[in-house]
Amino acid sequence: MIQNPILKGFNPDPSICRVGDDYYIAVSTFEWFPGVQIHHSKDLTNWHLVSRPLNRTSQLNMIGNPDSGGVWAPCLSYADGQFWLIYSDIKVVEGDVWKDGHNYLVTCTEIDGEWSEPIYLNSSGFDPSLFHDEDGRKYLVNMVWDQRVHNHRFYGIAIQEYSDHEQKLIGEPQIIFKGTELGLTEAPHLYHWNGYYYLLTAEGGTKFEHAATIARSKNLYGPYEVHPHNPLLTSWHDLTNPLQKAGHASIVETQNGEWYLVHLTGRPIRREGKKLLEERGYCPLGRETAIQQLEWKADWPYVVGGNTPSLTVESPDLQEVTWEQDYPTQDDFNNTQLNHHFQTLRIPFTEEIGSLTERPGHLRLYGRESLHSTFTQAHVARRWQSFTFDAEVKLDFHPVSFQQMAGLICYYNTKNWVFAHITHHEVKGRVIDIMTCDRFVSSQPIAGAEISIPEHLKAVYLKVKVRTETFHFEYSFDGENWNQIPVIFPSYKLSDDYINQGGFFTGAFVGMHCQDTSGRRLPADFDYFSYKEIDHDDVPLLEHKEHELTSQ
Repeated sequence: MIQNPILKGFNPDPSICRVGDDYYIAVSTFEWFPGVQIHHSKDLTNWHLVSRPLNRTSQLNMIGNPDSGGVWAPCLSYADGQFWLIYSDIKVVEGDVWKDGHNYLVTCTEIDGEWSEPIYLNSSGFDPSLFHDEDGRKYLVNMVWDQRVHNHRFYGIAIQEYSDHEQKLIGEPQIIFKGTELGLTEAPHLYHWNGYYYLLTAEGGTKFEHAATIARSKNLYGPYEVHPHNPLLTSWHDLTNPLQKAGHASIVETQNGEWYLVHLTGRPIRREGKKLLEERGYCPLGRETAIQQLEWKADWPYVVGGNTPSLTVESPDLQEVTWEQDYPTQDDFNNTQLNHHFQTLRIPFTEEIGSLTERPGHLRLYGRESLHSTFTQAHVARRWQSFTFDAEVKLDFHPVSFQQMAGLICYYNTKNWVFAHITHHEVKGRVIDIMTCDRFVSSQPIAGAEISIPEHLKAVYLKVKVRTETFHFEYSFDGENWNQIPVIFPSYKLSDDYINQGGFFTGAFVGMHCQDTSGRRLPADFDYFSYKEIDHDDVPLLEHKEHELTSQ
């Protein structure tokens, strides 16, 4: 059996592609660099990360992009002996009436090879997708954005032919689908089966009302008739389903003729005392990817068991292939490249922000801009992929100014984070402090009680313990004896559902950050970073609950 979700943590907007016996899923990465995550499987059950294709600024320049801007809804396909990847780079997320973005195409013969320079396509809307018809012609489909003040923003799905020879769109775009009464029609994927063109879209928005809608036509340009039991998939009506937000889907046929649908989902945690009709919950792991089995009736696909997602799904008739864990429980930074589970904010990891060779066996981050910056942050992090985990660093950092800070961070976006760090205090000298930002309101919950670091000490250990509904930080001066910093933080505040304004399409990250707003670029050396997921049944109670403080 397949256990959902198949891609845990922030892995939204899946686009699935089969090449022979291999399956690939591309997902959105938004403002995190490199752009696009591609996962690989042989059996649709076991997946591993194999590629981040947009790894050069010539392919993806996100300097100044807003929170949740950047790469939206990539589409991965294979034709003519190569992979084709279509993606949006969104520059305005929360304009008054505009949502500016640009759509591009890159190609590569190998999934983990060096992808091409981008070909610009259009800027009319987001969620572009490339369809390869059986006659060899290719077509771009994307939703069209309508900025007119009195109109619905989601104008419909447009199609336009793409000339590979000329490397540009040709002819005029045509609207082929205006959507259903669910509205917010986006994320189009076109398929040609059984003599029909099938148009799969997402509707209802990407929150709890999310859905997947499918329509068909004998003609590529329509008109398209909607599935008689639309939507194809949703969890909007199923309040107790652990897989919420089901929608934004993509379909694949196995080499044995079985059919599956991968889709976006979210697993909410619920606040104590809150009823389901008051709030559906919060998803700090972000929007994830799940899979469902499909069956065909009268040339229409149906989700097996009904149009709601299932936690367990029957595996296809394929030999199981498992993968070794591709991230270490502890990364000692002995390589010259970052482990591919790490990402940086908006910019690549270069000598501008850090080094893995300047001090061998360490990740050196040079103090750069603040956590509010959308330009040059020295920030290296990875996704929360479990509701229960420990993350830990050993940090050598010697600030001489309160403007210099380095440490361990739980991060959602520039306006929502919790940062445990080493900094300088005029009276106490080198100290451990915590700074938080909650909906762009910053605070220091242990102000006046900062923890002094012994003068002779070179390195300090910091740890965060995430325990589903809450997380807290600890410190150690020897790596063995740990002390809890007596502030408990709610996990739900690092979720799409809590932010719910501005950029809110990603998920919680944990990682390392160094800033020096004095401009001296003081370096911080991280000896290791560990990330250890914990079985939920083994989660201990939070220590020292009598010392809890209310987080800001």
